[in-house]
Amino acid sequence: MVQASDVAIARAQFEHAIASLIGLPPASFTLPPSPLPLSDNPPALPPGLPSQLLERRPDIAAAERRTAAANEQIGIARAAFFPSLNLSATAGLESKAITSLFDTSSLIYSLGPTLGETFFDGGRRRGLSQHAIANYDSTTASYRQTVLTAYQQVEDNLVALRVLSREQDQQRQATASAQESQTIFNNRYVGGVDTYLQVITAQTTALNNERNDIDILRRRMDASVLLIKVLGGGWDRTQLPPQ
Repeated sequence: MVQASDVAIARAQFEHAIASLIGLPPASFTLPPSPLPLSDNPPALPPGLPSQLLERRPDIAAAERRTAAANEQIGIARAAFFPSLNLSATAGLESKAITSLFDTSSLIYSLGPTLGETFFDGGRRRGLSQHAIANYDSTTASYRQTVLTAYQQVEDNLVALRVLSREQDQQRQATASAQESQTIFNNRYVGGVDTYLQVITAQTTALNNERNDIDILRRRMDASVLLIKVLGGGWDRTQLPPQ
């Protein structure tokens, strides 16, 4: 009874979490209980997942944009070393008398380039260029680490799904054996061969195996959800960003 009460508390808290995720007040959301079929399995994972799926992850996309911005800063810093060339043109009217102001002879204009260059800045441009390069190296390293972390998370959940699938088969065999033993001991108790203590022991063993079976299934579901999360939203190739 104590364990059942603890499960009821945990279930209510999970209901409240689901309500918050879908934007409803916790008190207005209820999820009716239903038996958990142990024959259910997580979604089938297709072989050969493309690494481009990771491009949908917000952390990778943000790191990529930061790296591109840092690379642009290097170009801006290097451009300061080159002279600036400007091409300008002016036109107007000039006359000593108002009567001849709008004559063709009063038209004046100028057209030509201007060249500007900074000869001495105390190492300011060199310092800005070195700072931009260092910032790019740091951003690139952070981008690389973000991608490696994403690959690690994907591999962790792939291994968890593979190992838990094998463990699920082993546990279901153990559960079936425990249930069969429970039936045998119950029949022996009815026939007067064994005491009821052996029946209770067999029931406890069968219950523990059933709970382990459910726990492994839960862990498989968790690993599937986490894999969808670390892949950026699933493994459907049609959801890849456009090239």
